[in-house]
Amino acid sequence: MLQSKYTSAPKGGRQDIRNLKRIFPYIWEYKGRVLIALLSLVLSKVAIVGIPLVFKEIIDILDQIDKSAIAIPISLFLLYGFLRLSGSLFNEVRDAVFSRVRYHAMRRLSNKVLIHLHKLSLRYHLERRTGNIVRDLERGTNSISQILNYMVFNIVPTLAEFVLVAFILLGQYEAKFALITFSTVSIYIVFTLLVTEWRMHYRHKMNALDSTSNGQAVDSLINYETVKYFNNENFEVNRYDSTLSEWENSAVKSQTSMSILNFGQGAIIAVGLTFIMIFAGQGVIDGTMTLGDLVLVNTMMLQLFIPLGFLGIIYRMLKYTLADMEMVFNLLDLKPEIKNTKDAKPLMHKNGEICFEHVSFSYQQDRKILHDINFTVKPGQKLAIVGHSGSGKSTLARLLFRFYEINEGRILYDNQDISQVTQESLRQAIGIVPQDTVLFNETIQYNIEYAKAGATKDEVIHAAKLANIHDFIESLPDGYKTAVGERGLKLSGGEKQRLAIARVILKGSPILIFDEATSSLDSKSEKVILEALSSVAQTHTTLVIAHRLSTVVDADQILVMDKGQIIEQGTHQELLAKSGLYADMWALQQQESNEADT
Repeated sequence: MLQSKYTSAPKGGRQDIRNLKRIFPYIWEYKGRVLIALLSLVLSKVAIVGIPLVFKEIIDILDQIDKSAIAIPISLFLLYGFLRLSGSLFNEVRDAVFSRVRYHAMRRLSNKVLIHLHKLSLRYHLERRTGNIVRDLERGTNSISQILNYMVFNIVPTLAEFVLVAFILLGQYEAKFALITFSTVSIYIVFTLLVTEWRMHYRHKMNALDSTSNGQAVDSLINYETVKYFNNENFEVNRYDSTLSEWENSAVKSQTSMSILNFGQGAIIAVGLTFIMIFAGQGVIDGTMTLGDLVLVNTMMLQLFIPLGFLGIIYRMLKYTLADMEMVFNLLDLKPEIKNTKDAKPLMHKNGEICFEHVSFSYQQDRKILHDINFTVKPGQKLAIVGHSGSGKSTLARLLFRFYEINEGRILYDNQDISQVTQESLRQAIGIVPQDTVLFNETIQYNIEYAKAGATKDEVIHAAKLANIHDFIESLPDGYKTAVGERGLKLSGGEKQRLAIARVILKGSPILIFDEATSSLDSKSEKVILEALSSVAQTHTTLVIAHRLSTVVDADQILVMDKGQIIEQGTHQELLAKSGLYADMWALQQQESNEADT
């Protein structure tokens, strides 16, 4: 059976009960409202069950009095109307009171899931598919509302009504009426459970295919430009339609099996009602029952079996909803790879010294990325890390942010092991301009001030000026209120990187990391920004990851990496004098620059 990578089918009744128990804390925060809603529910059912009793008395009285009589049992008619009004009133009170419980539970669960997703490691987020998980979360968070709706508005009221009807039948009529009622209900429930369990795998497959198709659609839209570059619109549509075709087949099988279930349920109810009416009719003929008793028994059975008919649908929907909720709880059960230690303390910034001591790291056990890395960045220094693609440069920045746990060694910040301080305080102390800048689908101002909550407009403008992007922003019709589009697609690569530079300047962290920060800029813009960065970095410890060596010639120290190892280190002039890999890279880039100028 096809399944979403991050979902699984329920494991049966025990798992369903476990999930229902996990919902309980969300609703018990408003226990007063829950109790009032339950009381309203009971009062509503008492009123509804009382209606056939009053109706029986009205019929018996009307059947006994002379047709020429003028008086009618007005008090009973008034009581009949009062009970109907009361049933409706208490139902609405229940709905109104419980609405706060239901929607608050949805809000709590949604918040908890988002918090948990942010706690999960970078490894998880690199492997997940956004479209799949968004659809799973949408169904999962809605499921808590649906389950509460089914339980409080359908299942519990039906059970309460069944108990009241059973009490009346056993107290006023022969045992055979209660026996037929209990037998019919029991057969109905067993049949519903068995058939529903048999057809549940169709629903699981539908969910998995639904998530997969949604993931495919989102992926193709996120990568819109790539799809256009390779003229693959038809390929994407065909892939999407192929998954939807499987979903369609599963949906048809699900609907067909549901028709079989509905017919079986209807047949069981019809047989039970037929036997009840036969015995009640015979009782009237024998004189052991009145015409009002016949109407009462018939009305009660209809009143009971109508919601019981819906109960079959409700049970199926409850099972489906529990399957949806299982996805969310499976997600919440995932353990974050990176956790604060029990005695973790906030990072204490002193000077801003960074030290890697014998650090080794691998993303997978069989592929080591870094081998025994050792270096120190003194406070206020600018350290550059250069090397060919895949040499492990950007991995160093990820480890400094503690997105992964290292396999061996230590990373120190002012002599504090970063694995022993809180992640929040560590990341607050580091600002980064990543190689691939992704912006929120908001305004330019929003994206810059995202680095510092509550930043003033003047602070935003100052950061933009240092990043050499203020004039460009002012030239736009909407200025700082210009929307940048999904992932910043309305801006060029260079404009996005300058926004990212403005953002990190505004954050004001003592440690700055520039991961190919000027790779998308032209030579003129690069020169202006490098001057600005040099000015900003004078009071910061700076780590520059670069491919273009022209951007790091002024670094206090340059590390040259190859295949996860530091093979050379020194200043620009010292490395050129060694005539090693750095000198070769410099010569090659100078040749490429000269050819470009020509």
